[in-house]
Amino acid sequence: MSWPSNSASKPGDAEAGIEVTEEFERFAQRDDIFTRAFWDDSVRTPKTEAFFASYRMEATPRRGDGFTLRDFALRNASWLISDVMTDRYADQGRREGFQAPISADTPVAEEKLAIDNPERMSAEIKKVAKFFGADLCGITAFDDRWLYTARVDVRDMSEVPHDLPEGLTSVIVLGHEMDKELVATYPSALAGAATGREYSHEAAIVMQVAAYIRNLGYEAVPSMNDTGLVIPYAVQAGLGEYARNQMVITPEFGPRLRFSKIFTNLPLTHDRPRPRGVKAFCDICTKCADACPVNALPDGPPEVGGKNRSAIKGVRKWTSDAEACFSFWAKLASDCAICMRVCPFNRDFSKPQHKLWLKLALSPVRRLALWLDRTRGKRTKPADWWSS
Repeated sequence: MSWPSNSASKPGDAEAGIEVTEEFERFAQRDDIFTRAFWDDSVRTPKTEAFFASYRMEATPRRGDGFTLRDFALRNASWLISDVMTDRYADQGRREGFQAPISADTPVAEEKLAIDNPERMSAEIKKVAKFFGADLCGITAFDDRWLYTARVDVRDMSEVPHDLPEGLTSVIVLGHEMDKELVATYPSALAGAATGREYSHEAAIVMQVAAYIRNLGYEAVPSMNDTGLVIPYAVQAGLGEYARNQMVITPEFGPRLRFSKIFTNLPLTHDRPRPRGVKAFCDICTKCADACPVNALPDGPPEVGGKNRSAIKGVRKWTSDAEACFSFWAKLASDCAICMRVCPFNRDFSKPQHKLWLKLALSPVRRLALWLDRTRGKRTKPADWWSS
């Protein structure tokens, strides 16, 4: 596929809270911290090797509550469906869903459904996504700025072309809620089951929604962490707003989600960003940065660039120190989402008291909302989750 030349800002960026400078460069996935752990000796250490081995039950460090054999066993079981999908073409260099888009399991139907109402089609896609299990669904325009420069061949970690089909016009973004009780136990291997479960869920959901579109006669490429940056697509699709903790804050689940996406040429209308005031709240709140054990999160205003090559260039935003963050993951032999756990928006917004808090947080009295949150976000003991 031939790519358009890089452009800086585009119409709609301000509404989405996106500020792109003339120094912008598309991100190379080979430079993301997880991929670097396979080829960059400054990141690849014995601890990172043990981190990946723990997901194969080859190394199960036992360091007390939350890191017992059964905690690792549950976490790894939660990843099973995602792992099966990811590993099926690994011998061809494709780690699908992470370093390569997910291969189509059904051809594009020869008969193409005539669509004379893209708005109605968009509503239909959202209904289908909900049917298959997605908790959120938004649709935005295909924006080449967020595509990785190439995919990664995991046999030698070299860069190879995406080989995406021509004519893609839209990105369907799906949100998948993480279990709030497990999130409350971060950092722990047990909490990692909340992440793994949603990767397994989204692998199935994104493939099924894409198959539905292909059955209608249109291209659809299912994608998880591969191919492009999902966070800006999620923001552009109106699902939420970018926050200091590097996450998308949604009005339904706060930051407690994983996201997947589908690139398609199905005629669809696009949702608009919905700025509601999250940035203004993050401007006065540093709970995530204060709680980070390795100071990987910024406590100041958004800046352009980051501390190392695992940061995108030419975008003004809050950017984590990915190397410091991943070093803590490696130490734990599991993922860490303390920043998600302590986030004031990590609430059940189906409950009236939290809906009221949300109104305060997104209003000029946001400091009152921050004060009201001062005692929340404490860690639940993993043993209590098992016994409850």
